[in-house]
Amino acid sequence: MNSIRKKDTFEQFMEHRSFLIMKYSNGDISKREFLQYNYDYFVSVNARPYIKIDSYEKGMYNYQYFNGMAKYYRMLAREVKNTKKHSKYYNYYLNLGNKYYDNKDDTALDILKFLEFKNVECYFIKCDSQALEDVLYEIVLKDKTEAIFHSKSENLLGKLKDKGVFYPEKRESLIAEYINEKY
Repeated sequence: MNSIRKKDTFEQFMEHRSFLIMKYSNGDISKREFLQYNYDYFVSVNARPYIKIDSYEKGMYNYQYFNGMAKYYRMLAREVKNTKKHSKYYNYYLNLGNKYYDNKDDTALDILKFLEFKNVECYFIKCDSQALEDVLYEIVLKDKTEAIFHSKSENLLGKLKDKGVFYPEKRESLIAEYINEKY
């Protein structure tokens, strides 16, 4: 009997994501290319976020989906910002990106609740961007592979502080090169 098993959606996604992370870490692709390939992947598999987060895997999938969409649409907004299409498309892309960022932050909270805020640490990170300094923070799921989240959400930050997993000292991001690279 053939024991070949079909990979599930999460396994396929995580393999693809790890492959992109490796290519980025090796300098084979830029952050912009990383974001484009991530977006292309979600489009190619006709991805849709899960409605209910009842597993870490579903939460991580949703987080990456929303984060990828948010960054992609923000990237498009920057591209059209100083063009004739500025007023029509800039606000559309920017608002869409912001909506996805909000969904990403909600999903991060869902994941943390699912994990009961265990093995989590959070802190503000040092940023090259003055606009992100003392605003952007990193959430690390210490017992998960490649599980590093970033947010500016004050609501999420309040929950992290309430749960006692936010550390007041500013640190270098675990993925500082990626965070500080413009795209």
